[in-house]
Amino acid sequence: MTGIKESDTGLAAPSQWDLVSDKQMMQEEQPLQVARCTKIINPNTEDAKYVINVKQIAKFVVGLGDKVSPTDIEEGMRVGVDRNKYQIQIPLPPKIDPSVTMMTVEEKPDVTYNDVGGCKEQIEKMREVVELPMLHPEKFVKLGIDPPKGVLCYGPPGTGKTLLARAVANRTDACFIRVIGSELVQKYVGEGARMVRELFQMARSKKACIVFFDEVDAIGGARFDDGVGGDNEVQRTMLEIVNQLDGFDARGNIKVLMATNRPDTLDPALLRPGRLDRKVEFGLPDLESRTQIFKIHTRTMNCERDIRFELLARLCPNSTGADIRSVCTEAGMYAIRARRKTVTEKDFLDAVNKYGIIRSPETPDSPLVFSLTAILDESSLLAWLLTENCTQWLSLAVVTFISFESSQQC
Repeated sequence: MTGIKESDTGLAAPSQWDLVSDKQMMQEEQPLQVARCTKIINPNTEDAKYVINVKQIAKFVVGLGDKVSPTDIEEGMRVGVDRNKYQIQIPLPPKIDPSVTMMTVEEKPDVTYNDVGGCKEQIEKMREVVELPMLHPEKFVKLGIDPPKGVLCYGPPGTGKTLLARAVANRTDACFIRVIGSELVQKYVGEGARMVRELFQMARSKKACIVFFDEVDAIGGARFDDGVGGDNEVQRTMLEIVNQLDGFDARGNIKVLMATNRPDTLDPALLRPGRLDRKVEFGLPDLESRTQIFKIHTRTMNCERDIRFELLARLCPNSTGADIRSVCTEAGMYAIRARRKTVTEKDFLDAVNKYGIIRSPETPDSPLVFSLTAILDESSLLAWLLTENCTQWLSLAVVTFISFESSQQC
């Protein structure tokens, strides 16, 4: 039917459906039987024969149908055979659990390196470890070395680990599969390991694929014997991931990325060289990085001119990229509430007031008393306090002065 070869699920878009023709085809053609091609005899010749296994109880040596090309059949592939001569009539996609196919699969993510702010060093490392082996494998062949198989990204939440993984997939034109660690924790014994096998089987069917395990500490924790056996299934799932990492070629079309904010809890067997060869740390962005992130998130916003993004970045110390995105979104909400078509600097200051400033622990519920730790030099701070917007914004502030030299460390 239409679309069976164009998608992972075997279904095309509703606009391509032709139910009348499909019904007529089903009435004219006999139903096929599912088999598996276990061996190809005399491959790449005109006399090639195929050993198929039907229901794992009977084996036949058969040929191909008129509509099947020899290049379409590979060993281990599921095929459809007729019920009379058992000739191969059509190659079938691999049998994969629907829960695996429903995982986030993007043929080509729309995120680029320009959308990732404050991760210049991390981008260079990821390009060296992931992008270079997939786009230029001949360089490693000439040197006779194997590129790294996997990368562990670790750092606080919201620092850009998932975003950078999607950007790498976009650069390499690779399919991006994102797996949450808790999705592999199943009720029945062996279900998690089976899902891991089918996941890598689906990845191998792609031209190029990046498998991204998010929150891998849910299944990759260090093993221990608690005397009860409650974590045995989680450990089996982790061992299956280790087995799959050892099973595919480092020069192949699959790269494995893992992300966690608790790297100290992972099992040493998962972290050893040959499996996760590189560890990339994602820290909190500094002043320059926070300024860049503000500019990235306001790129598509209708903002007034001459907004001081560096000032906003100074007012958000120890903030992640996700925090800054929340500030920009909230600034837009303030403009919507005021029924304006542009976002002003005061909107951003109000948003920083809500998200970017830590309230005083003595008066956590007071909307007027703040502990404002603004990393500013004296001249910038004085100019900022004298602006009309800021005098309206702050009713009472306790300002902690920090020298400009020490601010460079944040």
